[in-house]
Formats: sequence, structure tokens, C-alpha cells
Amino acid sequence: MQLQQLQILRELGALGSVTAVAEALRVTPSAVSQQLAALQRSVRAPLTRKRGRTLVLTPAGEALAEAAAAALDAMAAARSAVEEFEASEAGVVTVSGFLSAAQALFGPLIRELGAGPDVPVVRFADEDVAQTEFPALTARYDLVLAHRMEHSPPWPRSGIRVLTLATEPLDVALAPEHPLAARASLYPADVVGERWATSREGYSPDDVLRTIAAVTNRSPEVVHRINDYGVVASVIATGDVIGVLPRYTSAISDTVVRRPLQYVSTNRVIDLLARPENLRRRSVRLVADALGRVMSRLAG
Repeated sequence: MQLQQLQILRELGALGSVTAVAEALRVTPSAVSQQLAALQRSVRAPLTRKRGRTLVLTPAGEALAEAAAAALDAMAAARSAVEEFEASEAGVVTVSGFLSAAQALFGPLIRELGAGPDVPVVRFADEDVAQTEFPALTARYDLVLAHRMEHSPPWPRSGIRVLTLATEPLDVALAPEHPLAARASLYPADVVGERWATSREGYSPDDVLRTIAAVTNRSPEVVHRINDYGVVASVIATGDVIGVLPRYTSAISDTVVRRPLQYVSTNRVIDLLARPENLRRRSVRLVADALGRVMSRLAG
């Protein structure tokens, strides 16, 4: 039973397919299958089974994968002992962010970290994925900016650490000349009959719209499904539709006004997700702390 084999088993449980594991670990699918076969020969209980064309973990495989996460964390702790001894703040830290967070946080994060030989080198990527897909990104990035609705199930705790940055309300957005813009706040019954621009299914704005539909027992008329908040704001500004925009991370001009929605939960939680072994690196922790400060100022 080798550490690399345990890592592959752990990633299979987290990512759901041999192909995804191969991509995350930058090896071939054949190499992944060979390592899994070698691991299986070292134990009696079946670790994997076929579900259609996909290879999934058995209960025994899940138990071993959870133990593997602890073993990988322990190995990372041993490696980080040297890093902590050297107190190195430098190093490359990879950060992914969903679109609105990337637009609002990436630039200020660079300014917050500053420059110098002991400053982490940050490598950014934008990942606009549905809420359920964020945990898998921790296989590819040191830090993953993720969001979920406040009432949604929590992130999986096995093998992932969660650092909450902010709770951000999602507001109803309208053109300034819209009749509802004169009100200080709005209720589901006020807006359910309007024409809407919202996100694709599985994203925060659509969650709010589904909540409005549930409490009013009416289906809103969705005209546009757009994930980029800048584009959404430009469409809302025409007065043809209304929509939902985050309060802190969407930069919009005075062509759109925002009003809080009462009686329903519209809060989304912005979190940093990371593998525990990555958070043992001082450079990663420095970037995580800087992101926390940037987000606090943005929400303040």
C-alpha cells in the first residue's frame, strides 16, 4: 500500500472518474487504473465497483479514502516541518475564483500582498462552476473561492477545510425608473410577476428566484439566463427586466438600483476551500489571510 495509490483512491472518491483523477494528477488514465489495481491486490475487500461506465468507491473504498486523506495530511505535516523551520513566505500559490469574486478580489489581493522576495507568487484562474462542483476544484488549486446559499447543505468536511470570508446578500436589481425602485425594500409578491434576467440553474441568483416561486406559488417569467453580472446589469438597466445581483462583489453603475428582498433568505456565503495539506504552507496561509482582509473591506 503506497502513498501514491492512496492519493489516487482519495481523488477517485472526490472527483468521481478515472479521467478526472488523471487530469488532476497530470498522469494517464491507464496509470491511474494500474495504481488502483495494485492497491486492490494489497487488501481483501473490494475498493471500487462499476456504476455504468464510471468507476466508484465501495463502502470499504470510502473508508480507506478517508484514511488516505489523513495519511496525506500527516505526510504534508512532515514536509511542512522543514518549510516552517525555514519560515519561507515565498512560493507559488494557485487561486481560483468564480467570476464576480475574481473581478472584485483578484486585483485588490495583488495590492494587499505587495511585492518583494518574501511575498507569495499568486497564480489566478477563473472557474465559473455550479455550487456542487467547487469542492472538486481543490484538487487543482491551493485556494478555491466558492459560494453557496446560506440555507444550502454545507461543504463536505472530509479532506477539505473551509474558511468563511463573508455572508453576502443578493438584492433585487432594477432600472432607476422602474416603479418598484421607489420602495426601500421589496417582497416576493411584489416581484414574482415581473420579467426576469437570472443565472443558469445551479447558481445563486437562480436559487433566489426558485425561493420566490416557492413562497408565492407562482413561476416567474425568466427571459434571460446570463451568468456575467456586468451583462445582467446592462440588460436590467434597459427597464425590460429585473434581476438579482450580489451586494458586495458586483460593481454596477448608477444605471441600476438594488433593493433588499424581505421574508426570504437571499444570503450567499463566500468561502475559501482548501485541502488541509495546502493550508500547512505558510505562503498559502498568507494569501488566505490577505483575501480575508480584502473581503472584509469590501463588505465593510
